[in-house]
Amino acid sequence: MKGYLVLENGEIFEGETIGYQKESICEIVFNTSMTGYLEIFTDPSYAGQGVVMTYPLIGNYGLTQEDQESKKPWVEAVFVHEIAEIESNFRSKLHINDFLKQNGIPGLQGINTRKLTKVLRQKGTMKGKITTDITNIEKIVEEIKRYEITNLVEKVSSNEHVVYGNGKIKIALLDFGAKQNIINSLVKRGCEVTVFPQQTQAQEILSKNFHAIVLSNGPGNPEDCEVAIKNIKELYKSDKPILGICLGHQLMGLATGAKTCRLKYGHRGPNHPVKDVMTGRVSITSQNHGYVIEEDSINKDIAEISHINLNDGTIEGLRYKGKNILTVQYHPEACPGPEDSRYIFDDFIEIIKKIEENNL
Repeated sequence: MKGYLVLENGEIFEGETIGYQKESICEIVFNTSMTGYLEIFTDPSYAGQGVVMTYPLIGNYGLTQEDQESKKPWVEAVFVHEIAEIESNFRSKLHINDFLKQNGIPGLQGINTRKLTKVLRQKGTMKGKITTDITNIEKIVEEIKRYEITNLVEKVSSNEHVVYGNGKIKIALLDFGAKQNIINSLVKRGCEVTVFPQQTQAQEILSKNFHAIVLSNGPGNPEDCEVAIKNIKELYKSDKPILGICLGHQLMGLATGAKTCRLKYGHRGPNHPVKDVMTGRVSITSQNHGYVIEEDSINKDIAEISHINLNDGTIEGLRYKGKNILTVQYHPEACPGPEDSRYIFDDFIEIIKKIEENNL
């Protein structure tokens, strides 16, 4: 069946419907990954978004639910040049089109993803609607413009405390939309990770005997997370080691007086070069975000820049002075890869161990 993506500026992209047959309005973003489409679809940071895959063939190795980054997919829609008719991988348990159908996710194939990506790069990320009826474009555009995408963190966060692993290092993880591989990465390093809902009060966490705190990734505008920012201010005042990832990085920045701004089209993909300012080491990183901390807004007495993006010079990490706090804008747990930046977890664990040794 013919289907269409209508952007809020009135541009139309024609394709063939795939996945679940329904209309959907969402923010349209693009991802430059060649692999890892299941991890992308199940990353909670994509809540409220339709993802354009720039690589021309998607689905050729099928998928297995063991690789999911959460219990369900969060993307609102999927746009590809071509979806593979036959998957070839001994681990594959499900065809990508069946996966989309089972989870109520609409999509289009056969659209000009190259042109669509260039539009988003040149004109910026915008909202769009996937539909099979374009008889009244003016009405559709007005509907898109009126549509608001809100409460995304509340939507994706866990509603209960969940414990993973049984290691000696006790970690409290505030879940703003955490990827499973963040938890896995900590468990592999000898941690017991307790996941807390995003609205959990700081005092509840600080009253328990945790060695450290992790602020997870998540979707949406960080400035909308007012309750989380208030709680992180209290966590900052403690002497607990804290690791912030992506949205967690932004929220720590806001909690300490910095400001965030929206990127024109965001950073989404596994091929972003990031430089560690202290060591000069350059890592190829996996990223998924549409906002960054403004450099001019950082109080130099509170934090210093630890990592920068070599493509556009934006901030990719901060170290907080007089505190055991590390935050990074990219994803050190990157799954399926690259693995260049997983040393961030090792550095964080070393900080915890040194504090515990000094307390003996």
